[in-house]
Amino acid sequence: MAAAIGATIPGVHRLAAAEPQGGSFKSGPARLGPDEAQRELMDGNARFAAGRPNSPRRSPADFRQVAEGQYPFAAILSCADSRVAPEILFDVGKGDIFVVRVAGNVVSGAGAVVKGSIEYAVAELKVPLIMVLGHTNCGAVKAAIAHLHAKDSLPGAINDLVELIKPAVEQSKGETADPLNSAIRKNVQLGVERLKNLEPILATPVKEGKLKIIGGVYDLHTGKVKLIS
Repeated sequence: MAAAIGATIPGVHRLAAAEPQGGSFKSGPARLGPDEAQRELMDGNARFAAGRPNSPRRSPADFRQVAEGQYPFAAILSCADSRVAPEILFDVGKGDIFVVRVAGNVVSGAGAVVKGSIEYAVAELKVPLIMVLGHTNCGAVKAAIAHLHAKDSLPGAINDLVELIKPAVEQSKGETADPLNSAIRKNVQLGVERLKNLEPILATPVKEGKLKIIGGVYDLHTGKVKLIS
């Protein structure tokens, strides 16, 4: 089964908007490379942060055009925080990005639901770009810092979630004068590295240059996404 899925990876498609014709957009499959996909994401964020979004292709009629299939040009693994909405902050329309959201944008230890969703985006939807997106003032990372220091635990599965973020807190100690921002960045970096090496679906296209996996942090105050290495 893995071989069959992996065989679908080469070549990328997305639902691209053509030039407006008669006041409406005509959509259809087009191809973007990893670098082009990254530029499209960041250009959209620049529009959003400047207060000049296009808010493209969001009418019921536009959604009907993709009722039978989707062609996203990127997958975003972001936090479930209510203030972080990738479709809005990247100023994209329906069918443009495949979004997976989980508190703390965790990858390692998050299980098959998160990793399988990202693998599906690559193997079946053929996205050329994945972004792990953290954000400033992240409550999940704050909790990991607080409860690591207190050496206590939280109720239910919340504790299990926070435990997944604690390695980022520990590894980022002393990096900057701001422990929260350092831990947020490190949490993103660890997620990116985990996905880059995830077999059997992601690691090979990453090595071949067909898939790019990047990290970013969304600033809740400015609206800007800053890419991190």
